[in-house]
Amino acid sequence: MNKVRAWVSAARLRTLPLSIAGILASSAVAIKVQVFATPILILAVLTTLGFQILSNFANDYGDGIKGTDNKDRVGPKRAFQSGLLTAKELKKGMILTAILTLFLASLLIFTAFGNDHILLSFIFFNLGIAAIVAAVKYTVGDNAYGYRAMGDLFVFLFFGIVGVVGCYFLFSKSLGDHVFLLAIAIGCMSTAVLNLNNMRDRIEDEKVQKNTLAVVLGAKNVKIYHCFLICTGLIAALVYLFASNAKPLSYLALLAFIPLVINMIKVFKNENPAALDPELKKIALSTFLFALVLFVTSFF
Repeated sequence: MNKVRAWVSAARLRTLPLSIAGILASSAVAIKVQVFATPILILAVLTTLGFQILSNFANDYGDGIKGTDNKDRVGPKRAFQSGLLTAKELKKGMILTAILTLFLASLLIFTAFGNDHILLSFIFFNLGIAAIVAAVKYTVGDNAYGYRAMGDLFVFLFFGIVGVVGCYFLFSKSLGDHVFLLAIAIGCMSTAVLNLNNMRDRIEDEKVQKNTLAVVLGAKNVKIYHCFLICTGLIAALVYLFASNAKPLSYLALLAFIPLVINMIKVFKNENPAALDPELKKIALSTFLFALVLFVTSFF
């Protein structure tokens, strides 16, 4: 495998659709209330992809350095673990990605606020820095929060609350229009992806003292927690559609929850963690589909 393919592998392209679900969802609300702007959408998508790729590089580096990624790992092989990229190369990639992402975030903030909202620009610039720190600190460093059962909280906050509400604020300069309900839905569904990933790796993570929430909860309780996330996401989505007087077409987005209900059944019956790996893509794509349908139907 050449270096280009190695970097593509480290970027983990299958995770990228999930990362932009929140942007599409917030854009759907913006279209509905007539505050949508295409340049903000494009820059928000590029910035979010930058954050996600940075996080993927950092996870590859952090878990590799700590020895968490080893021959017993259940999921796909990582670039550092497989010897495709060195620690030094990954670190350089993280730095370059962080710089590029911060530049894109700055363009996004200026496009949204211009020179008229200095305080808001300052707040959002610091949110961008916080997102970069969060992306890196998930597995990197002695106090990596992903090793202290806090990964779920950060995913809910950054994929849900910050991602959806923050992006909507860039469009509208307001926090209304029931956007928090949509943020809860996207946040819960995104957290379910991480939780399923941690369920798959729970046994091996426990061996190397990576204390994810799945490790802390144990085999039985983590399944209940998984169902709680999906059910809460569904309820939040339903309440949003009803409270916002959504068009009938927008209710088609709820079809994306059908694979998630099937996923809950499979999770409860599962006794082989490795068999959960194909389910990860289903939840991620269902979340993306939910947001995409909301976005597309908002034009009609």
